[in-house]
Amino acid sequence: AHENTDLQPQPPPEEQNYGATATHVRQGPFVSVSRNDPAKRDYLIAAVLCYANLINFMDWFIVPGILLDLQKSFELSDGDTGLLQTVFILCYMLAAPIFGYLGDRYNRKIILGAGIFFWSGVTLGSSFISELYYWIFFLSRGLVGIGTASYSTIAPTIIADLFEEGRRTTMLSIFYIFIPVGSGLGYVLAAGMADITGDWHWAFRITPCMGGLALVLLILLVPRRTQRRTAAHRALSISGTIRVAAEKPGVQRTAKTTWCQDVISLAKNWSFVWSSLGLTAMAFVTGALGMWVPLFLYRAQVVQGIVSPCLQESCNSSNSLIFGGITIGTGILGVITGAEAARRLRKINNKADPLICATSMFVSALCLYIALMVAQTNILSTFIFIAFGELFLSVNWAVVTDILLYVVTPRRQSTAIALQILVSHLLGDAGSPYLIGIISNAIQAKNAYSFQWSFWSMQYSFIVCTFVGVFGGGFFLLTSFYIEEDRQEAER
Repeated sequence: AHENTDLQPQPPPEEQNYGATATHVRQGPFVSVSRNDPAKRDYLIAAVLCYANLINFMDWFIVPGILLDLQKSFELSDGDTGLLQTVFILCYMLAAPIFGYLGDRYNRKIILGAGIFFWSGVTLGSSFISELYYWIFFLSRGLVGIGTASYSTIAPTIIADLFEEGRRTTMLSIFYIFIPVGSGLGYVLAAGMADITGDWHWAFRITPCMGGLALVLLILLVPRRTQRRTAAHRALSISGTIRVAAEKPGVQRTAKTTWCQDVISLAKNWSFVWSSLGLTAMAFVTGALGMWVPLFLYRAQVVQGIVSPCLQESCNSSNSLIFGGITIGTGILGVITGAEAARRLRKINNKADPLICATSMFVSALCLYIALMVAQTNILSTFIFIAFGELFLSVNWAVVTDILLYVVTPRRQSTAIALQILVSHLLGDAGSPYLIGIISNAIQAKNAYSFQWSFWSMQYSFIVCTFVGVFGGGFFLLTSFYIEEDRQEAER
């Protein structure tokens, strides 16, 4: 099936392939797919999409990169500051399923282009917001989250449709590598522009220009029609209608299930349930760290006397620059290490994937706890243990996705991915920045203000992340008890 060149409905659902998940299933006897090796144009399209993904995640982390300046300019408490990222994630989370639905049925190029144009325009507009209108700034972050959702949900499906099995895995891995790279560059860009110009507003004026270039490249290189793959299983995100090849040649059967029936079935899949809760714990920790670590390090340095309190026009953003570099390095190394470790250990132990995730979560929680405890006395050790904590968290990202793909039947994978995204954001990084902020506020409210208590309040509130990390490791351990049975059931 081809996409229409304008926003017109697609043919009936049973005649379409819905997204990348269907490409993971084995070809049946009734479907013949013959494609030449991907041309240079396909690689150029993938490169444009990776570039846009880089900008996408740079926009995510501009705010944490200049958090100290924003907190001072808008006179925000820790709780209000945490709400900035929570508003962004909530809007992203709620908009993602809508764009996923539209991307399955309408022209993906138009939706991608509109999303890039929208989030670039809103980001540029937010750079002109006066300190008197802080509520407009909050609103702008929510709108950026909506624009970002349009890209994150659709771009991977185009890459998955451009490449065959082996190359597809490689290209999707490269695409997702730009998540930690873009996140780290977001800190670096924001902090660097604030330092160079002496005005945090300039941090929001670079990514819109980069987004404009991505939009031009998208228009020039991505064809108006993009071929959707056909496969024996039709993974339908809404109707759940599938067409599968029967075991005997020449026989077809059609199975119809409702979305509610799929959800009920997934709720009985314990490997999916426990691994999703483990992913939620990961999202909780990474969301809190991404928002608060530069500010926590600044307060630790003030207590140690390494830096003076931020009273000047522009605050020192060196912590954001260093943390951005740590995020880039540990993200790339962690994803690659996790994928390679899983590939090797699966040959030895069928439960290797959840055990890798559990071990990584436990070690990460320990590293973060040590980082919190030594922060008041040794800032270098704090950086080192935070880096190790982030590294072990990053090990799990690719492995958790693999777990979902082989414990859930192909016809339910779209629903499973949507549910996992919804739960992990709703209970994870959507609330953790705000929760850390309000706990810090509550501790400060009970004590006379001082730089020491400002640091302690953040330190004590961060302890929540270590406990959540331990729970996450426990969830992955529980996954290991069911994974062999659920994998065999999915294969059957």
